[in-house]
Amino acid sequence: MQLIPATDQHCAFARDLTRRAMLRYYHEFDLLWIEEAFDQAWGWREQWLIVEDEKVLGFCSLSQALYIRELHLVENARGRGIGTQVLEQLAGWAAERRLPLMRLTVFKSNPAQALYQRRGFQAVGEDECFVRMQRAIG
Repeated sequence: MQLIPATDQHCAFARDLTRRAMLRYYHEFDLLWIEEAFDQAWGWREQWLIVEDEKVLGFCSLSQALYIRELHLVENARGRGIGTQVLEQLAGWAAERRLPLMRLTVFKSNPAQALYQRRGFQAVGEDECFVRMQRAIG
């Protein structure tokens, strides 16, 4: 598994994958999915494709001080340890950049919380929809 830089040509793939992965949570918490907002954020975030043997398995999106904005895998790549590998590679990047923390926000009902907890993320706050989590680096 490796992370390679995504280009603007990958935006539609990433948007569609994110929408498929997140739309049920948007509905659950009565939030509005806005494709234009995703496309606008694409330009100012750091985008990475998750690739294995030249096959794209997903993508992750980062912003300021290694805040994980998105991390999504195609269905047949889930449950294979790819998410763990991505999180550990990102932790390595955070260490190289001398960042003290990695942060993310996850829907309260998203089972990915268990993965994040196993990889050292701790809940640091929540609201009606989301849990804010962070992991110390170093």
